[in-house]
Amino acid sequence: MTRASETQGGPVTLSKEGLPDWLEPVVRAAETVEPRQLSSFLPPENGSGRQSAVLILFGEGERGPELLLMERAGSLRSHAGQPSFPGGALDPEDGDPQGEGPLRAALREAEEETGLDPSGVQLFGVLPRLYIPVSGFVVSPVLGWWREPSPVGVVDPNETARVFTVPVADLTDPAHRATAVHPRGHTGPAFLVESALVWGFTAGVIDRLLHFAGWERPWDRGRQVPLDWHA
Repeated sequence: MTRASETQGGPVTLSKEGLPDWLEPVVRAAETVEPRQLSSFLPPENGSGRQSAVLILFGEGERGPELLLMERAGSLRSHAGQPSFPGGALDPEDGDPQGEGPLRAALREAEEETGLDPSGVQLFGVLPRLYIPVSGFVVSPVLGWWREPSPVGVVDPNETARVFTVPVADLTDPAHRATAVHPRGHTGPAFLVESALVWGFTAGVIDRLLHFAGWERPWDRGRQVPLDWHA
């Protein structure tokens, strides 16, 4: 089995060996989903945009499958106070953006932001690259299985307010779902979980993953949450 700890100069590859059965729908979704099925915002055809990656890390918690999220510090210039996946821009040492680069970046950023031990993470898939127009990031969502959990928490309070996990059962609970309405008028999925409002890019990816994995439950799309306080 390939271990993600081989990030210090060694190869970083994807492996589906030994994954729990409940992750099979996510594996299938990653293999079959088309970019337009995930988002209408796709990377510019001219190749512009800053290459980045996020780690979508699935673990097994006390209440079953869960996802690792973090809340960005309120003092940041970009996406302040917003819950997100661990991640960030690729560094030159991460390597080829079209190859192992996003895998290395996702693990490196997760370690820097949450204290996660990469050696306990098994990467098993990468979703199609997406685009965040407001920041110009071209994002590779990297899927991981938290095979050997390690302690996580805030590493740098200037960047991260908190680190937390969310049970998938809460993300699929219709009572925790809503439509976020931005002051500029556009809307998108949102999740009210763990005393946080998850919206924007992160909520959009979670929403599509739940849908294509067959985990989505019917919810009231007319229930709206204004984002004025995030403007």
